[in-house]
Amino acid sequence: MNHSRYDSIDALRGLAIVWMTVFHFCFDLNHFGWIKLQMLTDPVWTIQRTLIVSLFLFCAGLGQAVALARSEPGQVFSPAFWRRWAQVAGAAVLVSAGSWWIFGKGYIYFGVLHGIAAMLVLLRCMAGVGRWFWPLGLFFIAISWIAFVAHGYSSELDFLHTKAFNWLGLIRVKPFTQDYVPVLPWLGVMCWGLAAGQWALARRPGWLMRPLLGARLTAPLALLGRWSLTYYLLHQPVLMGLMTAVAWLLNQS
Repeated sequence: MNHSRYDSIDALRGLAIVWMTVFHFCFDLNHFGWIKLQMLTDPVWTIQRTLIVSLFLFCAGLGQAVALARSEPGQVFSPAFWRRWAQVAGAAVLVSAGSWWIFGKGYIYFGVLHGIAAMLVLLRCMAGVGRWFWPLGLFFIAISWIAFVAHGYSSELDFLHTKAFNWLGLIRVKPFTQDYVPVLPWLGVMCWGLAAGQWALARRPGWLMRPLLGARLTAPLALLGRWSLTYYLLHQPVLMGLMTAVAWLLNQS
């Protein structure tokens, strides 16, 4: 059984991390009032956010394809899976606590880590569907758009906007929160990542081993991608801490 690293997947995740860091740096500058951006409504920023989250979840799907290929036959929920899942779920709790302290009512109660934790379990439950992951991904994306339209015709669906149900993603109006990554439509992106990974492992395994952007660029990105969870948890406290220090120094001068 091959347990070597697939550097291209790690590097792709590392690329998403770099992009996310630049995005959050701009977000923090805007939060401190040093620049003026409409990051919640301007398509330049909303589209970027969609692409960043999509890249993260696609990479998560690729990683699950590798993990399933390495798992013992019939053992979908292995101890290794639950250890990693517990890390993601625990990190999600930390994000909720930290964002509540900073943003109050706009805290993150179902952001990207919460979504990944839920979707990992759902993805493992569907592990045996094989090539059906392609149409399933399309279905999960489409159903969120169908729900969006359906809300315009029936007020009886308003309960789907409550916190008890809006984590599903079957909504028309996004909730007030600093990060929101519901199960739908994002589970569809993760399904496509898994499908792409299974296809590559079966037909083009060299693509996953080959340096993504050349050896010099791929190596540092791959290293960053392997520590993605730790980096995700630390980068915003570090960025905001530095900016808080700068703001304090400016006020003293």
